[in-house]
Amino acid sequence: MKPISVPKHIEAALEKPCEKYVLRLYVSGMTERSRRSVLNIKAVCKENLQGKYDLEVVDIHQKPSLAKDEQIVATPTLIRQLPLPLRRIVGDLSDREGVLFGLDIKRKTGCLDSTGNPDI
Repeated sequence: MKPISVPKHIEAALEKPCEKYVLRLYVSGMTERSRRSVLNIKAVCKENLQGKYDLEVVDIHQKPSLAKDEQIVATPTLIRQLPLPLRRIVGDLSDREGVLFGLDIKRKTGCLDSTGNPDI
């Protein structure tokens, strides 16, 4: 059986715990909905990821090949590239709880978890 070739960045991501979230937001021009989605995801990241993220905003009109490669059929679409597995959220990202759930990010609560560590 032929071994499967895994890209190096994915292989590296699998070997160590994720230190950063890598997010890509696809928008369609600078419409009100696009602006709202950018502001919403920036707020979620600032409040919950404390600088441990890379966010790229891609306008599908300017870079249609990226949208085609990712099979984007609706905008705005947010893709969490890392940590794996990939996750997608479609919409203006105004439902904060839904975005946190979709990205698998625990909201900062100030509470302690079962081990006595801050629940973030």
